Amino acid sequence: MQKILRLIIVLSVGIAMMFGGRWYAYVALGDSPYDEVGIALNGYMPAPLRNWGCHKMQTRFVGQMPPHGCAGPDGRSWL
Repeated sequence: MQKILRLIIVLSVGIAMMFGGRWYAYVALGDSPYDEVGIALNGYMPAPLRNWGCHKMQTRFVGQMPPHGCAGPDGRSWL
């Protein structure tokens, strides 16, 4: 029973690191704010992380339209 629990914990941490790392790479290092996988991962993040990611991308991609999930009510301004 203890081995199964340990396996589940290790797999959960590994999956969270994989998706979290991919999201961070999209937000902090991506070449474009319009990466489909990054947009989807950003949509699944909790609101504080999603807001941080949108603000980070806004400073990196000045003058570009915001991706889905980072757009304001008019669809053209950043959150």
